[in-house]
Amino acid sequence: MISEAETGTQSIGSRKTQRMRRTGKRGIRSFTFVLLTGAIAWAGPPFKTDDPQPVDIRHWEFYIASEQSFETHATEATCPHFEINYGAFKNTQLHIVAPLGYVRTENGTRYGPGDVEIGVKYRFVEETATVPQCGVFPLVEVPTGDESRQLGAGTVRMYIPLWLQKSWGKLTTYAGGGFWYNPGSEMQNCGFTGWEVQYDISDIVTLGGELYYQTADTRDGIAGRGFNVGGYLNVDENNHILFSFGRMLSGEASTTGYIGYQLTI
Repeated sequence: MISEAETGTQSIGSRKTQRMRRTGKRGIRSFTFVLLTGAIAWAGPPFKTDDPQPVDIRHWEFYIASEQSFETHATEATCPHFEINYGAFKNTQLHIVAPLGYVRTENGTRYGPGDVEIGVKYRFVEETATVPQCGVFPLVEVPTGDESRQLGAGTVRMYIPLWLQKSWGKLTTYAGGGFWYNPGSEMQNCGFTGWEVQYDISDIVTLGGELYYQTADTRDGIAGRGFNVGGYLNVDENNHILFSFGRMLSGEASTTGYIGYQLTI
């Protein structure tokens, strides 16, 4: 996508015709079930795969959202999580997510603050007619949640991904992945890769889907692969609804979901 960071305000259509009309999305950003169980984070709402596009300079994104994971013997969710993204400089976005986590298992129900996520997205190549835009989005997850109640990982975790994106009219695709530093006695470092495709049905509706793969994040775990489908509803230039649902296709099968509201300023 050609940068519009120095043009001042812009419509959701001009900015997200190439990104599911989320004006700067984000992005793990965002959010994460690490606050609940130590599982690897969600990247760009409403998907796991992220993109390299930062919020425009001196613009804001505010999210209030919930992510869910439903397994046979457990339910996990953020109820809700709050996300803020700010375009601090050209091609540079600051990011923070603060969640309230919900976990229900055979041992009972827990609810409370989860791990906080902070990060910086930096786009180092802008899109042209022949070259995709490229960027990095390093994230740090701070152990503010209670590990003993399954509301946090209990340790600092870091994610270093590389993302690429290319658009052709109403069609956009982005992909990439990265490395998770995931310490802990039963945990191990792991990798994630994903690929997303989306299409602007109209100025109001954009739909898309993704495939992703993650190596095992615990010593006795197995690799996971899955998919999500979802999109965006643009109520107007500043107000947006995001949603997705999907399935994990390996390990213990689970159903996942995301629903959120985004305000762009």
